[in-house]
Amino acid sequence: MSSGKKDFTGKTPFEAEMEQVDKPTTDLVTSTLSTEDIPEVSIDTKKVSQNQVRGKASTYAPASDLYPAVKGVSTVFHCASPSPSSNNKELFYRVNYIGTKSVIETCKQAGVQKLILTSSASVIFEGVDIKNGTEDLPYAMKPIDYYTETKILQEREVLVANNPEKNFFTTAIRPHGIFGPRDPQLVPTLIDAAKKGMMKFIIGPGPSQQLQLSSELRARPTHPRSWGAVSNFTFSLQAFHITNDEPIPFWTFLSRILTGLNYEAPKYYIPYWVAYYLALMLSLLVTVLSPVVQLKPTFTPMRVALAGTSHYYSCEKAKKAMGYQPLVSMDDAVERTVQSFHHLRRVE
Repeated sequence: MSSGKKDFTGKTPFEAEMEQVDKPTTDLVTSTLSTEDIPEVSIDTKKVSQNQVRGKASTYAPASDLYPAVKGVSTVFHCASPSPSSNNKELFYRVNYIGTKSVIETCKQAGVQKLILTSSASVIFEGVDIKNGTEDLPYAMKPIDYYTETKILQEREVLVANNPEKNFFTTAIRPHGIFGPRDPQLVPTLIDAAKKGMMKFIIGPGPSQQLQLSSELRARPTHPRSWGAVSNFTFSLQAFHITNDEPIPFWTFLSRILTGLNYEAPKYYIPYWVAYYLALMLSLLVTVLSPVVQLKPTFTPMRVALAGTSHYYSCEKAKKAMGYQPLVSMDDAVERTVQSFHHLRRVE
């Protein structure tokens, strides 16, 4: 969460910095992508051969290390980001913000034409319902956590760097609820919580809460046309929702994962506000104890907000601009995901 310290204007540093930036472009949208390997995620493999795709794994590297990786490349996909569940604020800031600035400058120096950022749908989320949200939603002035603050700073840097006069075009995609085979976040965390008996409760009204997800399986066909083939002016200074475009009740989704791996689905209801304030108090306690002991709770205000509200987004702009259409159904995505985690299946 933000430190909450105020300056003489009565604003937090984050609020003050946000006010120095122009109102987010009305073209800003949210997107969804997922990572199995770079060639399948980023390029239409029917149009681009494998030797035209280059991948580099890095979290935070100086420009001198990045330059050889991007020299001679026309399009760069910037996907590096720490796990949102980490408590390391310094790492969030160093990778998401400082590291991104380094990527931008290096791309410019190397003559890269297009930079595509994997951002996050949370940059417009403040813990309240978003239903079929469109591109003109502003950045969150009260982000749900520090990770999100740094993702907002990151996305702003990338979009502001757009410079058609110098043949440098930027965009951002905002993934939402990424899951899929071998995903190290959602399913392992969910099963770990189930083993500890922490998946018995439904936060909020339950069936009425909707969300959109993007599975790793959807990442492969995300772009029916190569990003490289999209017009520069269609592409530049914009962000796109790219999700499965198939809202599903949140607790239905979790229940399908749990029951698919032989765990019981949650069945007891707890009011949203009760869960949120319990998580908030736990978060404050963790902060107070941090000089003495390092705790990493999974019950956080961010996760309660995500679990207890509806949040799904329109993909109409991506469909019109790029011909985007999801090619994998939610049913297939969940089934394949469950099958890939057979080693986490509960044995009776």
